[in-house]
Amino acid sequence: MFSTDSSIDLILRLLLLSPIALTWLIVAVRKLGLRTFSKMTAVDFVVTVASGSLLASAVTATAWPSFIQALGGVTMLLILQKVVSLLRQNSNAFKEAAENEPLLLMKDGAFIPVALEATQVTESDVIAKLREANALDLSEVKAVVLETTGDISVLHGGKLDERLLDEVQTVEGNC
Repeated sequence: MFSTDSSIDLILRLLLLSPIALTWLIVAVRKLGLRTFSKMTAVDFVVTVASGSLLASAVTATAWPSFIQALGGVTMLLILQKVVSLLRQNSNAFKEAAENEPLLLMKDGAFIPVALEATQVTESDVIAKLREANALDLSEVKAVVLETTGDISVLHGGKLDERLLDEVQTVEGNC
């Protein structure tokens, strides 16, 4: 790619491709917005993971076409993520088709076994998240929600504002 001597070529690729690829990614993220590496939806998560993989491919490329293809792949993923985000904002039909709904796993200190079974989440998984959230008493847990990203949110403490559960589903239907 840079030299006929494989040792020199390896060093030059390391010193040149890494900063170019990282700079390209930073510029793309700056142009497309802070949401780029959020985990608000499954699409966001997939784009984040795939971008990391493509960045690694760019850094380890042994030929210019591979390098350009990896950077082009990152760029296209980020552009597609932006398009999906705009479609979600402007089309309820697309939003319903493209994204999962958050699901209630626990309500008012009680597990919802059918929801745990449907999502393949165990009580011990939820209890671990309760500990992470510093929940000290199950009776103070107002709700536990499996978010669209796979994250688990714990709502505990005082009075629960029901608006926080507006779009949260139960296995049987709306909350």
